[in-house]
Amino acid sequence: MKQLCLLGAILLMACDQPITTSPPPRPALVVTVGNKIITPPVILIGEVRSRYESTQGFRVDGKIIERLVDVGAAVKKGQLLAKLDNIDTGLSSQAAQAQVRAAEAELKLSNAKLDRQRQLHEHQFISDQALEIHEAQFKVSVAQVNQVRAQAKVIGNQSRYTNLLAERDGVITEIRAEPGQVVEVGEVIARIAVPTNKEVVISVAESRMYGIAVGIPAEIRLWINPDKIYQGTVREVAPAADSTTRTFQVRVTLTNPDIKVQLGMTAEVRFNNLDGNSFFLPTPAVTQREGKNVVWVIDQQSREAQPRVVQIGIFHEEGVSIIEGLQNGELVVIAGVNTLTSGQIVRPVQVQNFP
Repeated sequence: MKQLCLLGAILLMACDQPITTSPPPRPALVVTVGNKIITPPVILIGEVRSRYESTQGFRVDGKIIERLVDVGAAVKKGQLLAKLDNIDTGLSSQAAQAQVRAAEAELKLSNAKLDRQRQLHEHQFISDQALEIHEAQFKVSVAQVNQVRAQAKVIGNQSRYTNLLAERDGVITEIRAEPGQVVEVGEVIARIAVPTNKEVVISVAESRMYGIAVGIPAEIRLWINPDKIYQGTVREVAPAADSTTRTFQVRVTLTNPDIKVQLGMTAEVRFNNLDGNSFFLPTPAVTQREGKNVVWVIDQQSREAQPRVVQIGIFHEEGVSIIEGLQNGELVVIAGVNTLTSGQIVRPVQVQNFP
């Protein structure tokens, strides 16, 4: 009787134990990869600049005594822009010319002495060695004259360098010269730009460089008149990124500028469909795994999540383009991808209206 009671108690306890079940699959937000679409345009902001522009400065130190142009002035090649005090350089030039005259007089005297010594040598009044000494002295005098003439020419050039002349026809876009200002050699005094060759200079981040190359077309809008569209072509792409900003400088030539396009204006540059036809996903769908770009694809039969390496194109404000690695109709996880594990069973929750 006691054994039957004990067995009954054990059966009752077994009935009270909860039945262990596996947790339900975690939900995962997914999108269905649709047909290849045209990705949004890449829009960048830049500044209207001249293709040909140069900075100019004095080639000697000094104090500015006169400035003859202002910003916006049209100048011709050789036109005087500014002047330095040339009193010291003028005195140096006079001293150099005096040294030249003294050396020339010494050369003339040495030549006369050599003529007399040659006559004495012809009558055998002096030896060959003595004549050679006088010839050597004459050569030294010639060398001294050449030396002081060269020095005088250098000093004369420095005197002319006190005048800053325009190197080309153009417009003054910047001026840093005021009377009384002391400047150093090479210090930027003026910037001259050729107004007839206009282009837009933009800085492009590394993530947006895909597809931007020399020769591709672009649409340009000025902030002052956004309704007007100008056509442009990429003329130059920097071969290396700027060490500070980590951006690439790109120059887009305006093919049809009018008088409303002025230097220094802000412009919007639009590149359309750089990726060609590609898939488009929200940016959180792409993650990094072992240095590669990866998305998580859900098997529609087993509901397993598997990572897949893809090649990305350009990052946009709305998302990122995928140019290789996906097929039409596949399910891709777009949220919480960093917590997924390979082969994990999930419950797909479809996100509509993307893109």
